[in-house]
Amino acid sequence: MRLARLGAFHQCRLSFMRTLLRRLQRERWTFERVVFDIDGRGVGRAVYVARGPERAYSLVCFGHDLPPEQRSDRVIASAWDSTFVLFDGVPDGDDLDRLSRNVPKQEAGRVSAREITLSRANRSVRLFDHVVERLAEGRQPDRERIEDIGYLMRTTAVYGSGKFGAADREAICDRPEFTAPFQAEMLTVYLIRVYTLDIVERMARARAPETAVRIDPGLRRRLGVGNSTGLGLAPFIVNHPALFNNWIAAREKALARVRAKPRATAPEIRMFRNLLARARINTETWRSVHEIQREKVSLLTADLTRLQGFADTGVLDGPAPWDQLCIWGERNLSLEGQEQLVSLLLEPHGDSVDDFADGMSADESAAFQIDGAMSLTHLKEIVEEVYGFALELDWSEPANTARVWYVSAEKLEPRLGERFEEPIEAYEQPLSPGRDAARMHKDIQAWTGEATLAAFLLRHPGHRHIARRAQIAARLPYAEIRDNTIAAAMLPIDFLRCKLSFFGATHFDPRSDRWVRINMFKGAPFPDELSEVEIDDWSYPPLPEPGR
Repeated sequence: MRLARLGAFHQCRLSFMRTLLRRLQRERWTFERVVFDIDGRGVGRAVYVARGPERAYSLVCFGHDLPPEQRSDRVIASAWDSTFVLFDGVPDGDDLDRLSRNVPKQEAGRVSAREITLSRANRSVRLFDHVVERLAEGRQPDRERIEDIGYLMRTTAVYGSGKFGAADREAICDRPEFTAPFQAEMLTVYLIRVYTLDIVERMARARAPETAVRIDPGLRRRLGVGNSTGLGLAPFIVNHPALFNNWIAAREKALARVRAKPRATAPEIRMFRNLLARARINTETWRSVHEIQREKVSLLTADLTRLQGFADTGVLDGPAPWDQLCIWGERNLSLEGQEQLVSLLLEPHGDSVDDFADGMSADESAAFQIDGAMSLTHLKEIVEEVYGFALELDWSEPANTARVWYVSAEKLEPRLGERFEEPIEAYEQPLSPGRDAARMHKDIQAWTGEATLAAFLLRHPGHRHIARRAQIAARLPYAEIRDNTIAAAMLPIDFLRCKLSFFGATHFDPRSDRWVRINMFKGAPFPDELSEVEIDDWSYPPLPEPGR
């Protein structure tokens, strides 16, 4: 539970995109484009309907003619190439008119409880224009360009859970299709991907109706949806300890189940070898402009070569092969390689591990109540166990308290500032559990009153939040990050990567230590292909065709 390891996570079978697609295939969801009034400039509206066993959901899309100088990935942008909502049901004309007045404005507009998510996206101009131009000429886009960039549009936000008037999480969480985490958001992005391909083909036909062609299905699959994510995502896993515990616990239990297998079957070995080769291709095509990520990719490339060599020694044919791989990996691979190995180990064992995805949601309110009858002796023992890393730090050292998490007045989004350079300490959010636990521990040691937590908190009410966290962490072993979240050396992108790996993101490309670009659903089957494919065989690029 250290940030460096969490920041090396990769997508796996339990990631939320993959959970979604398994459900869509298993329940035989159907998809229909019921409106597509998009002109040759990409301006207009479209509606895509996804129908499940009990309900239908519609992605309502608005395309805009955005001048290049207004195109920005920053959250403070006020205009976008396309804007979206996920509508609960199928909208009628009045709904579309209402949404057309509000959705393009995003935060400046308002949506209703009939809308579940609110989103926006910008074109990846170099690739978007290239694809339109090539298709209009009757030619296919350049494969290397598609692999290099990987998406035609990138979202800059996918808001849910009641933001800006949309449906509260409580309104949909009991629906089977949305009980797993972030399923509404993943469905939104999945349908946005369909829209991005439809819109480039429409623009190509408008430009040259006599020569335009559709994109080759193989190239089409290699295009996902980009996303630019910044600090707004980082505090989530600190603020949702029970939920975060369940994510990590599911992954750890799945890994433990695989490691306990006494032998590997021939199909499992074949799949592992196949996916290891494909993971190496994935690493070779992983591009990043950030020096930290470039170093990680370099380490991963070397790690996978070593892993291939060890796998070829016959270990897979011996006893407890998956456990032996883990033990070897801990001794011989970087954190990046170790966490890639974890993802690879889960892949051949869907029948054994996929059920853990059902336990990844959480009711945070169930863990919120403080047990005031707990003895201070017991609480002190919990603090020393969970926050031992923090008790060893010198909190008077400026480097250990250099950062401040706060909320911006302009966008009501989390931000990170420099404590000793900016006048922001008065606005600090309680996002440093380690420091706060150390402070509480010091006051417990000096306490001479009644030896219950209730009595202690009456005198020290400022410790209520960390006492609660300590009690949660005592019951939920993965609820707390065991690291200093306000240190000068702390990398916010570690928070982002951890959460995004659970989404199922790939090709993390940090643009600084505070925001990252990713790809979502790259390689995934499109809605019209769901009934025809092996639903979990898309997260790694395919092996080259013979002769290529």
